[in-house]
Amino acid sequence: MAGRHDEVVADLRDESAELLDLLAPLDATGWGRPTPAAGWSIQDQVNHLAWFDEAAALAVTDPDEFRAGALALAGEAADFPDVLVTRQRGMAHTASHGWFRSARAAYLELAAATDGATRLPWYGVEMSMTSAVTARLMETWAHGQDVADALGVQRVPTARLRHVCHLGVATRDHSFRLRGLPAPAADVAVELSGPDGALWTWGSTSDGQRVSGPALDFCLLVTQRRHRADTALVAEGDVATAWLELAQAYAGAPGPGRRPQ
Repeated sequence: MAGRHDEVVADLRDESAELLDLLAPLDATGWGRPTPAAGWSIQDQVNHLAWFDEAAALAVTDPDEFRAGALALAGEAADFPDVLVTRQRGMAHTASHGWFRSARAAYLELAAATDGATRLPWYGVEMSMTSAVTARLMETWAHGQDVADALGVQRVPTARLRHVCHLGVATRDHSFRLRGLPAPAADVAVELSGPDGALWTWGSTSDGQRVSGPALDFCLLVTQRRHRADTALVAEGDVATAWLELAQAYAGAPGPGRRPQ
């Protein structure tokens, strides 16, 4: 556990640096550029990450205060991330940039100093510290994809995608339950080709259910950054097929996904 925790903290640090490199040359116009997330600018994407970095840190340092805040937000609106983004739109882009840098640096320091097995509250779920860091990496990668798409930048896939894939697989049952559906009992084998050509696998083929294809496409799908029709993923079996139609690796209300390109 300690080795995996250290690995995912290091990978979150690298994923954060890659996003900061994308943001560094942008002026106010660049920060205001719309992203594929309807109604969200690049600045909105970064403010979202910074806000939830601070929330993730609070879940570690004061779980009770975090729970109270999470309960209040849930009672305020089901789409509270959109509500929060709207409230933050008066910030200068330089303030948003500084906020994300400082919030992320503080979170990385806290994550490195916390035992990976520590149990933490989150929005509707509880998870280990290692899983929480993995979730921050997934969020950073996904919102970074929105930034890259807005800028017309093609990012080079890295082995860090394995963390996103792992979370996508781990949230299979959750994806069904989010939509009020029972989680299928059948297992689904997941066989993905990593950026270096290595085969990454999860699950068993014993139930005749399989998802295969590029790891990048799987990550884009489970974070709802691409429609399934725009990926090279192959589903074999009814459960595997149904899963790819509603896969969602992140917490919160069911997302609408993206339209086919």
